Amino acid sequence: MLVKTYGYALQGITATKVTVEVNISVGVNFYLVGLPDNAVKESQQRIDTALKQHGYKMPGKQITINMAPADIRKEGSAYDLSIAMGILAASEQIPSNKISDYVIMGELALDGELRAIKGALPISIHAKLDGFKGIILPEASAAEASVVNGLDVLYATNIKQVIDFFNNKGDLQKAELNLDEDFLNKSDPNEYDFLDVKGQENIKRALEIAAAGGHNVILIGPPGAGKTMLSKRLPSILPPLSIDEALETTKIHSVAGKNNRGLVKQRPFRSPHHTISDIALVGGGINPQPGEISLAHNGVLFLDELPEFKRSVLEVMRQPMEDRMVNISRAKYSVEYPASFMLIASMNPCPCGYYNHPEKDCVCAPGIVQKYLNKISGPLLDRIDLHIEVTPVPFSELNKQTQSENSSTIRLRVINARAIQTKRYQHSDNIHCNAQMRPKDLKLYCQLSEAGNSLLKNAMERLGLSARAYDRILKVARTIADLNNTKDIETNHLAEAIQYRSLDRDGWAG
Repeated sequence: MLVKTYGYALQGITATKVTVEVNISVGVNFYLVGLPDNAVKESQQRIDTALKQHGYKMPGKQITINMAPADIRKEGSAYDLSIAMGILAASEQIPSNKISDYVIMGELALDGELRAIKGALPISIHAKLDGFKGIILPEASAAEASVVNGLDVLYATNIKQVIDFFNNKGDLQKAELNLDEDFLNKSDPNEYDFLDVKGQENIKRALEIAAAGGHNVILIGPPGAGKTMLSKRLPSILPPLSIDEALETTKIHSVAGKNNRGLVKQRPFRSPHHTISDIALVGGGINPQPGEISLAHNGVLFLDELPEFKRSVLEVMRQPMEDRMVNISRAKYSVEYPASFMLIASMNPCPCGYYNHPEKDCVCAPGIVQKYLNKISGPLLDRIDLHIEVTPVPFSELNKQTQSENSSTIRLRVINARAIQTKRYQHSDNIHCNAQMRPKDLKLYCQLSEAGNSLLKNAMERLGLSARAYDRILKVARTIADLNNTKDIETNHLAEAIQYRSLDRDGWAG
C-alpha cells in the first residue's frame, strides 16, 4: 500500500514541501531514498524503538520510502514523525483518510517523546500557502508556529497522542495566538538603562543619533571609560519592532533553532567573542545556518575589542554591511539570509590602552600603535558612520548626585524620529531608516544649502574623506535634522555629522 505524508525542508529562511512516499510490499528490507542525510537515515532505529514502546511495530515487510523532490537534500531528525505516520498508515495500523490534510513533523526520542524542530515558523507559513488544513508539531515548537493565522497548529508531547488522533481516539491540543494582542504585550524593559551612566553626555548623544537613524558606531577609548557599558544600553533606546520586522526576525531565529517561545518581540543584541570564526559570524557551514550577523537582523551586533577579532573575520562583514543580505554559495547549495543590523564596535586606541590618555602615559613601543590600528581595515572603518572618542569620566562627574536622563525619555525622541522616517520612506521598498538610503534617496531628501555645500567640501578636503564617507555624513545629518524635527538639513546638523567622521587613524583625535 502506498501512502503519502508531508513535511518541509528548510532553505535559508524559506521552506520547500517534501512529500514522504511510503510503500510496503512483499519482502523484508528497508529502503530510504531521496537524498537524506545521516540524521534522516537513522530515523529507522528511532521509529522502531518508539513504536514498540507504545504497542505498535514496524511491519516485517519491504518498506520503501522516497522523499521527493529527490534533488533537495533532506537534513535533520524533524522527519521522524512524518515517516513514522507514513509507515503506520501504509501498514494499515492507522487509517490514511485524513493524513494528507496535515504537515507532520517532529523528532522522536526512543520512548516516543516528541522533541522540538527547527524552522517551525517558516514551515507553517508555507504550509498555509500550500493549502494544508493544519500542521502537527511537538509541543515545544507550537508557540512560534501559532503566529500564522488561518492554519490549525496541533501539538503533541509523544507519538501515541498523534496515533490516537488519526485513529479517532482523541484530539490533539490546538495552539492559538492572537498576533496583535500578543505583540502588544511586550516583554519586560531592558535591564540596562542610560540612567546608570554618569557623564558621557556627548557619547549618549551620538548613540541617540545612531539609534534614530540605524547607523553604525565605533567607540574608541581607554580601558574603563565606559565603552561596553554604553554599548549594552543601546537596545534600551531602540524603537520597538514592527510586526513585519518581528516575523522576519523570528523566522531567522527559528531556522537557527534558537527560538521556541513564539514571536520575537525585542530587537536582538548579539555579542560574539573575538575568537569567532568567519563562518560562525556570516553563516554557512556543511548544514547552512544563519550566522551572528543574521541573528542580529533588525537589532544590534556588538563587537567588543574589535582589533582582537581576526582580520579575515572582520572583512567578511563588508559586503553584508552594504547589501544588508548574506549570500552564501557553495558547490551544492546557495542560500540567502537577511542581515540588516546596526554594528556597534569598541576598541582601545593602542595595545596598552592609554594612547592620547589625558593623565596616563602610553607604554607602547614606536610603530606598535599604528600596527595595532591597522588591524582594522580602511574599507571597514569607512562603512562605520559615527567614529566616537570616549574619554575617562572625571571623579567630579562620578560623584554627582543628580540623575542622568533615563532610556525611556531618550527612546521617545528616537521613536519620533523613526516615525518621520517611516512616513518619508512609506513608498520605498526595503528602506525603513536613514542608514538604508540609496543614492537616489540622498539626492531627494538630503539637499544642502550653499553654505552647507561649502562646509562639506572643506571637510572632505581637510579630512581626505571618501565618496562613501560623503554619503554617510549626509545620512547622519538627515537623522540629526529628524531628531530636531527639521525639514531641511541645516549647517549645524551637517557640522555635527562631520565631527563624527573627524577621528583620524594616526591619533584618533582630529
